[in-house]
Formats: sequence, C-alpha cells, structure tokens
Amino acid sequence: MTSLFDPIQLGAVSAPNRILMAPLTRGRATRDHVPTPVMVDYYRQRASAGLIISEATGISRQGLGWPYAPGLWTPQQVEGWKPLTAAVHDAGGRIFAQLWHMGRLVHSSVTGQQPVSSSPIAAPGHAHTYGDNADYETPRALEVADIPALLDSYAQAARNAIAAGFDGVQIHAANGYLIDEFLRNGVNHRDDDYGGSPENRVRLLREATSVVVDAIGADRTAVRLSPNGDTQGTDDSDPASLFPVAAQALDALGIAFLELRELTPEGTYGSSDVPRQSPLIRRHFRGPLILNSDYTVDSAQAALDSGVADAIAFGRPFIANPDLVERLRTGAPLNMWDAKTFYTQGAEGYTDYPVLETVA
Repeated sequence: MTSLFDPIQLGAVSAPNRILMAPLTRGRATRDHVPTPVMVDYYRQRASAGLIISEATGISRQGLGWPYAPGLWTPQQVEGWKPLTAAVHDAGGRIFAQLWHMGRLVHSSVTGQQPVSSSPIAAPGHAHTYGDNADYETPRALEVADIPALLDSYAQAARNAIAAGFDGVQIHAANGYLIDEFLRNGVNHRDDDYGGSPENRVRLLREATSVVVDAIGADRTAVRLSPNGDTQGTDDSDPASLFPVAAQALDALGIAFLELRELTPEGTYGSSDVPRQSPLIRRHFRGPLILNSDYTVDSAQAALDSGVADAIAFGRPFIANPDLVERLRTGAPLNMWDAKTFYTQGAEGYTDYPVLETVA
C-alpha cells in the first residue's frame, strides 16, 4: 500500500512525501502586494511538506482585492519572492505559486476598479477591505474582447513565478473566484461561447491553463477546483455533468496535478451535502489527484488506499504546525491554530508556533 510518507512525482517536482501544504491566505505582504521578510521565515519553516502551494497570489491589479496579499505582476513583487523561494529550496523544500484572480470577490476600494465576473451578479456577504468590510459590488461581465488580455495576465504571472524561483504554479479555479464563476451555472448566465453548456463554461479554464502550459510547461502547471457545493455564493446545479468535462480538458493538457477542495456535511470551514465529485473526476483525470479539506492522518491514508487520491493537501494544520509532516509521521500531538491571527500583519500566530524540539 502507498503511504502518505512515500515519494511522488508531481510533474517536474520529485516530492519526498504526499503531504502537501495547501494554499493559505495570510495577509503578510505590503499594501503594494510585495512579499516581506516574515513571509520568508514562515515558508522556510514549512519546507518539509512534499510540496508547498503558496498563498493565493494576484495575477493583476484587477484581480487582487485582498488587503496585504502578495502579487506577481510587478518587478518589485518578483524580486520580493526571490528570497522566499531561495529559503524554501535551501531548506530542502519545493514550492508552487498559486495564481489568483478574485473575480467579483474584490472591492473597488482595494483595486480602484469595478470587479469583473462571468455575469453581472453581486456575491453575497461582505468584501474584505482595508477599512470596514463593505457589501460586494455588482461586477462588470467580462466581454469576449477582454479575454485575451486576461489570458496574457495568467501567462505573464506564470513566467514571473518561474523568474521568482518557484518550481511551478497552480491556477486557482476554485472557491468562487473568477474561473469558478465561469465554470458554475449559478453565477455564469452568459449566452456566448463562454456560457451555457458545460463545454462552454469550461472554456476559460481550458484557455487559461493552455496559456500557462505554453508559458512554463505542463509539468510545472497545476489547477485547483472546488467541485461540490456552494463556495462564496458560487454553485452549480449539476456538478456531475460539469466537472468530468473540466477534468477531461485538464487531462488532455497533461498538467502536473489537480487539487480538489471538497466540502463535507461536517466541514469545519464550509460544509455541503452535495456528494464529493472526486471519484467521478478520478475516472476522467489520469494525473496525480490531490484531495483537500478536513483530513486527518487516518482519513488521508484511507483516501490513498481507496485509489481516488494520490496525495493530500493540509491547510490549517500547517498554520499551527510547521513540522506537520513529522508530527503526522510520529503521531505527536498537533498545535491548535489561532484564527484571530490568520490575517493580521505580524509574526504572532504566523512564525511563532512551536516545533517538536521546542515543546516541553
């Protein structure tokens, strides 16, 4: 049987174990979205993961509405990432950058621009801003003529990631952000080549992935999907018809791996009664399939044993446990995370969690 602690090849990356660090927004960059020295320490501490997937990282000013999140569209941002990727590599780790366009989940007070989406439908709830949180705004529907410039932003961000020292990139096509807003018919009400049928709604995902593959290679390109249940107001009426089409498109491109964030009825960070789509997606995607959300060491091993998953991505446990791989290997107790410090700007709750050697 394959173990969580066995190596795995993820495209161009030889990972020493199957415990990935999931992307985790932490808000420690500058207002110009440049990485900071404390981020270097944070990622270095977690280099024992089979692969780190960075926090969501903006591909453009238009697409990044999260305060103090990092970007990859300016030379200063690229330079800011270089010490971080070098530190991870020096510590024996591997790291992909997650490429992010937030779509309708930005606010003009952060970006200076009206948000964009597949259709002019405002998201429910409140946007995270530099001041008091504000209601989400009604986005502008992207026109077909806007798509080439958007694709150029994805390709350039991927090239910038490689220039910054990343081993590859993951396209964020999940969690109710822009590509997910095109994928799922709860938000996508278009009647052009990007709306209607599953094949049309998958078009932007396929095109964005294709331009990134052309820019940096399929073996350094990954994708994240969230195929079951409502996420930030984005949902689909028939995921079992949609996501096999998406999986087939990604399989044809030969990407390094596909990660799925799947909700469960008992989920601790979002829940859903919609069945997991991973068994169905597994039948249509032949590359490494990574599962994510609320896994323990036992349920993670069971997912590998089932043949559906090839590796598991852990999120919040990595926040509080820089040495999570060793803790899972030895059965050591886990530190509990402090949610109050998830998005603050200091070292508290970021780089000060104890590792096993310092636990009394």
